[in-house]
Amino acid sequence: MRPTILLLSLAFCAPAFADKLDDAILAEMKRSHIPGVSIAVVKDGKIIREQGYGLADLENKVKVTPATIFQSGSVGKTFTAALVMLLAEDGKLSLDDPVSRHLANTPKAWDGITIRHLLSHTSGLGDPYAKLDLTKDYTEEELIALEAEIPVLFAPGEKWSYSNMGYHLLGFICNKAGGKFYGDQLRERIFAPLDMGTRIISEADIIPHRARGYERKGGKLVNQSWVAPRLNTTADGSLYLTARDLAKWDLALYGDKVLPASVRNASWTPAKLNDGTATEYGYGWQLFQRNGHRAIAHGGAWQGFRSQLYRFVDDRLSVVVLANSASARPGKLGDIVAAHFLPALAVKPKPAIAETEPAVAERVRAMFASIAERKLPEGLSDKVAGNLPPEFLDMVSEDLREWGPLRTVDALARSTDGEMRKYSYRLNYASGALLVDLSLGKGDKVEQLRMRPD
Repeated sequence: MRPTILLLSLAFCAPAFADKLDDAILAEMKRSHIPGVSIAVVKDGKIIREQGYGLADLENKVKVTPATIFQSGSVGKTFTAALVMLLAEDGKLSLDDPVSRHLANTPKAWDGITIRHLLSHTSGLGDPYAKLDLTKDYTEEELIALEAEIPVLFAPGEKWSYSNMGYHLLGFICNKAGGKFYGDQLRERIFAPLDMGTRIISEADIIPHRARGYERKGGKLVNQSWVAPRLNTTADGSLYLTARDLAKWDLALYGDKVLPASVRNASWTPAKLNDGTATEYGYGWQLFQRNGHRAIAHGGAWQGFRSQLYRFVDDRLSVVVLANSASARPGKLGDIVAAHFLPALAVKPKPAIAETEPAVAERVRAMFASIAERKLPEGLSDKVAGNLPPEFLDMVSEDLREWGPLRTVDALARSTDGEMRKYSYRLNYASGALLVDLSLGKGDKVEQLRMRPD
């Protein structure tokens, strides 16, 4: 048996007494090249299933168990937002405070940005990761100064755009307003009261049951890329936790033990733009409907880990998925688990619409033909091109090659937003499908591009 085949057989070994859910999870793990997964399911106030699949550590063949510790990614934003709201309850800040009231040396371009804008991703701030040197240990002041140089995308409250930078700033604001590091405040106010082992990332510390994170390069799994220690402590999602920890968090959110009802209700109310339009995000939570069932959720990705927390609150059903691969699709795994326990939550494929702009569809086809060849497509804005580094192109191209030839391109949606034309497509390959959202701006430049397996 070749070493790669042996590795896969170890990584995807089935748990004892496998059932249909296990089979579906293991199949998705194999499809997405995930070494290990941990799940927790909460129904009607009780944890009804906890299970580990595959390996937490490929080198030492350590299996995933319910005690295995993963990284949170942006699921950690739910805790940052909760701390901000608690500090507001304490009177130490107001959600309508301008950022400059709590942070020194902020640029004039941020003058109209409030804490509320940061919480709801309506600040107009961009994302810093195309400019950040992930191997540099920035001080708080250095990171703010670097981020102050990144152009603001729009006026505060004008639009919604996800911003990790905004949550960096929220962490710094919590440090000032709370009088100590935000991670210590989280431990005292949320983690310890709920008996959670959750903590800020520290790769230097000895941490039992810690999983390794993996990335896929050149068709092989490799260890996660190294990140400077301080960049692993920012408030956009830098936590160690278990699936059980997130299950405890979910259970606590049905009562007043750590967050009063006023805070919880405000967190799950859709933020509104200046024109009154409701977004699909509250304070640290994504808000949507799945087949008429209300969902409060968040996902995350960081350093070779992916995560998903689904809370179908009216059904009293919640699903936690933690995975240790950058190529994992935790949302897909969460969909599988949720539908297993409540079939009404099964995801329905989006229906195709009539194709009225074949030239755009053909452009999308050409773009992904380039990506399949590990080439950067033509016609991208600088921002979009910066979000498609060679490592990412390699990962996507490997998946597309495995899926075989592109058969058809289905139009799913089209709309306009000012000067921006927005499109959604499903690219149907021989053995897989890719959902693509893109926006065309001035000069037909691709100003936004999002892709995810269907």
